[in-house]
Amino acid sequence: MTSRWSTRHDREPVDVLPADEPERRHEALVGVRLTAATPGSHLLEYLRTEPCAVAAWWIAADLDAVVRLSADSLSKLHRAVADLRRRGGAEIVVTLSILRALDLSEATAAAPVPLPVSA
Repeated sequence: MTSRWSTRHDREPVDVLPADEPERRHEALVGVRLTAATPGSHLLEYLRTEPCAVAAWWIAADLDAVVRLSADSLSKLHRAVADLRRRGGAEIVVTLSILRALDLSEATAAAPVPLPVSA
């Protein structure tokens, strides 16, 4: 059985399902703006206890952080996003659901698609 490693160093590998049963992971990138009264350390401590949080970054933008969440069901993913606001101290959350990864290898690069020409 193969394993997929998360970017959290304190986590064990997540077992991948057998080939005949596709892996059903639901993932999202969530932009977080903290309330004025919430210190960044509060969000950090909360994310360390959130089982769906697999990676997070402080960013320089209108948001304070971006969090990558991963769950085995949509209901768990929705709960994790809601908990960022309720328990993590987020004033605003912007959720981007991840559909699938892009293949950036040159081996699968397709020929460029010509742009239509206006008459």
